[in-house]
Amino acid sequence: MALFTEQEQQQIRKAIEAAEKNTSGELRVCVEKTCSEEALDRAATYFKQLNMHKTKLRNGVLIYLSTVDRKFAIIGDAGIHKVVPDNFWVQTKDVMLSHFKFGNLTEGITAGLKMAGEQLQKYFPSQDSDKNELSDDVAFMDGI
Repeated sequence: MALFTEQEQQQIRKAIEAAEKNTSGELRVCVEKTCSEEALDRAATYFKQLNMHKTKLRNGVLIYLSTVDRKFAIIGDAGIHKVVPDNFWVQTKDVMLSHFKFGNLTEGITAGLKMAGEQLQKYFPSQDSDKNELSDDVAFMDGI
């Protein structure tokens, strides 16, 4: 059985599209079953593998989840990391975790995407020349 139904994947895609609508920032969600290292280290690996470090303004945000190991991390590129408040990533993780604790993965992810999108909009508002630089689809890294 797939981790996310087609409807849930569509819900995540729509949350990414909504979050990116008013910003030049780029958001991605990356999921795999197991993670043998620290979640933040794994997220950094996939951040690079998904070419998120190549966005024009270095303002990509990746939400990473390892479902079997129950690990997750949020990583932002240099541009966004420089400008968000120090506690932003912790607050976002806490909101997501409040959903995850009850088995609501999709709701937790979409809440995190919304929060990240709001910060991106504040510091990287959309411009006429913006284009979607990265896929809005969930990146399944090990065939889930």
